[in-house]
Amino acid sequence: MNKSFTLHHEDESQILGYNVCGGCLLLHICPFSLSVHWSILTCVSVEVKNEPILGFNEGSPERAELQKALDDLKGKTEEIPCVVGDEHVWTKDIRYQLSPFNHSHKLAKFCYADKELLNKAILASVAARREWDLKPIQDRAQVLFKAADIISGPKRAEILAKTMIGQGKTVVQAEIDAAAELIDFFRFNAKHAVELESQQPLDSDGSTNTMLYRGLEGFIAAVAPFNFTAIGGNLAGTPALMGNVVLWKPSDTAMSASYAVYNVLRDSGLPPNIIQFVPADGPVFGDTITSSEHLAGINFTGSVPTFKRLWKQVAQNLDVYKNFPRVAGECGGKNFHFVHKSADVQSVVTGTIRSAFEYGGQKCSACSRMYVPDSLWPQIKQGLLDIHKQLKVGDDWSTFFSAVIDDKSFARIKKWLDHAKSSPKLKIIAGGHCDNKKGYFVEPTIIESTDPQEAIMAEEIFGPVLSVYVYPENDYLEVLHLIDNTSPYALTGAVFALDKNVVNEAAKALRNAAGNYYVNDKSTGSIVAQQPFGGARASGTNDKPGGPHYVLRWTSPQVVKATHVPLREWKYPYMG
Repeated sequence: MNKSFTLHHEDESQILGYNVCGGCLLLHICPFSLSVHWSILTCVSVEVKNEPILGFNEGSPERAELQKALDDLKGKTEEIPCVVGDEHVWTKDIRYQLSPFNHSHKLAKFCYADKELLNKAILASVAARREWDLKPIQDRAQVLFKAADIISGPKRAEILAKTMIGQGKTVVQAEIDAAAELIDFFRFNAKHAVELESQQPLDSDGSTNTMLYRGLEGFIAAVAPFNFTAIGGNLAGTPALMGNVVLWKPSDTAMSASYAVYNVLRDSGLPPNIIQFVPADGPVFGDTITSSEHLAGINFTGSVPTFKRLWKQVAQNLDVYKNFPRVAGECGGKNFHFVHKSADVQSVVTGTIRSAFEYGGQKCSACSRMYVPDSLWPQIKQGLLDIHKQLKVGDDWSTFFSAVIDDKSFARIKKWLDHAKSSPKLKIIAGGHCDNKKGYFVEPTIIESTDPQEAIMAEEIFGPVLSVYVYPENDYLEVLHLIDNTSPYALTGAVFALDKNVVNEAAKALRNAAGNYYVNDKSTGSIVAQQPFGGARASGTNDKPGGPHYVLRWTSPQVVKATHVPLREWKYPYMG
């Protein structure tokens, strides 16, 4: 029989509601009412939902609040120190974060931590680890629940504005990242952590068994990318949730938004020294963390060469460490859209435009190669070109996407555009131009390739460039094999087909070609707890952040057996 009751918080104005059914505790969490403790039960289920995405329509209160936050940042330069414990530290190595669409605007002034400061941060973190790890998971989860509520409410506009100006995102791209996804990461990971405590081993007559989900012994290095504010918060926040201490190296080009997220965590009750905020030169950071005996893990999102470098350094230093470090990484992809002759043309066109060009193709999951049957190509081509004419690249509310992140990205993409213009196998059918006078602007570009093995069909570009190979419609099985073997990556991919037999054939042929696989939908847009994200091969270690298993990655479980009946006999019965 189900029972329900309410529990009064210390503040009598706040009430938490519970349902108890079949030995399971269902916890309904009210915002800012999180100081609750409970013992491990048979089953604990914490109910949370995905954060609603706001519309920011003209005249809406959220648009007015965001516009004010954007106006407040105009022409201003925020000063961002390294933070070790409660100490704000400035070194002599000063850097600036520039706005991608207006590189004359220095949004943030910050400094690089040197080797000495990084080692100081490591030792301070390790000293704080034991007390933090011994805190009940419910206490640690409260920090993330509260941080999510703050980002959902009073800090939403500020973090969105810093993401838009600092990382060149449109309002919708900032909203689904720096608000919705970050909030979801915090809430769902806290939920999964609390529920993990209820996963306990069996008892036997005369003894009880308990699984303790400890943090890792040492520190975690979190290396964050520029393209998602949410990823930075997750890379640092989730290991901390599980009782770990973290050195967070934010991206130089996401500094302002990352610092805002760090401050929200501290304001939500995260103690000093649990997450150290340490911008740093990449090689200096990598060399320092991998040479420390206290390294317990690396949580990474970025390029394949950088991840390989870190992995090799860990391997070379194995004799230095107290433990074998956990190494988790997500490294991008060369994501595909496969189109069968039975596909819905309009879905293909609109899905591909969004996947390839939203945020200037700077999503790890963005579609950058497309395979289209010759029978549908005239329709699909015309549909793409019709929408392409309407795409606006700029920095106002009507913009579909803005500038790419920085001068290095601009130069890399320009090389690919120059390659497309000079190669006899490639034909630019839309776009192809770029300009960096004011910002790092690149036109959305569509390229037709006569060679499915051409480099532009295999290598990651990370920009608004879509390559298309047109194949004879009856050769689709060969094309599926081609997709699986053309690129070293295996992150995301999409199959557009209404023929169920083809859908099944494609699923088998592409089983290992993508960690996130879509049927009649675009290759982007994964949602925390709905489509946990990650891929294998060169795309990374496929740890699926956003799913229930991710928190376990950052624990070192201990099993405790307590025997309640004294052992009196050393002989076994068969011995006589």
